[in-house]
Amino acid sequence: MAALPIHEFRKGLIRVRIWQKKTASGLRHTVSVVRLVRKSGVWNESHRFGRDDIPLVQLVLEEAHTWIFRQQQTGST
Repeated sequence: MAALPIHEFRKGLIRVRIWQKKTASGLRHTVSVVRLVRKSGVWNESHRFGRDDIPLVQLVLEEAHTWIFRQQQTGST
């Protein structure tokens, strides 16, 4: 079974997922960013972003950074 993200943020059609991995150095976090795209009535994810998506990408990445930083400060993850 694949690992699940530990947290997710979404703004409009932009979604960021936060992943956590235990390493010899301690917990590490990574993020993935996608844009939701509807084609023929089916929702898919794309890793390509248009000009107008960039501000939302910045926003969700900032939120992800803040969330990870707070988790590390409180020792919650």
